[in-house]
Amino acid sequence: MNKQSNTYTIIYIIVLVVVVGAALALTSISLKDRQQANADADKMRQILASVGIEAPQGDIITSYDKYITRTFVIDSEGRPAPADAPAAFSVNIAAQSKEAASKRLLPVYECTLGDGSVKYILPMYGAGLWGPIWGYISVDSDGTTVYGAFFAHQGETPGLGAEIEKQAFSGQFSGKRIIVDGKFAPIAVIKAGMKAPEGSDHVDGISGGTITSKGVGAMLDNCLAPYAPFLKNLANDNTK
Repeated sequence: MNKQSNTYTIIYIIVLVVVVGAALALTSISLKDRQQANADADKMRQILASVGIEAPQGDIITSYDKYITRTFVIDSEGRPAPADAPAAFSVNIAAQSKEAASKRLLPVYECTLGDGSVKYILPMYGAGLWGPIWGYISVDSDGTTVYGAFFAHQGETPGLGAEIEKQAFSGQFSGKRIIVDGKFAPIAVIKAGMKAPEGSDHVDGISGGTITSKGVGAMLDNCLAPYAPFLKNLANDNTK
């Protein structure tokens, strides 16, 4: 075949595209398990961060298995989810956050700390200014008070909305109440100096990150409200 012909050039390009495409596909397939393992480990790291545990990079799974002593899925009435429901770690929180509260699958991670105290970790997912935001809230065993929090984002502005991932913001949530006088009361995220809604605890929003701050507040309300019956049950159990 004449290597200077258009036919040869077209065939050469087609073969090259096929070979390169096949190589990329094989590479992607071969790395899929490793990519999933890395994603799972990062999720475990975030869950542990909500209770103040910073697991070493090479020891995340071991730390997770040590401190997360039980996981389960409930419905919006606080009852165990159907037997065919996915495991807590596999529940797609992004998808569940868009469902009606009555239809959601709600994962719970039970954490036992070194001093024997038990915390319950609840996942959240919402929207910031430029993309999704998510996080985990840990609550004391009485179900009424926040123990710790972790927040992350996909593309918020550095120095502004991205500050939600900093301890200066998430640390404000420790000690805040989410069950007040037997009722669910979402933690308000408000501009510093403004008055909080009556009956609710509050934290200061990010200066210059108003939309992201509002997104965190909406996420707390949307994702934690369905857990209210479960949290109230914990509170009742602790008063017996």
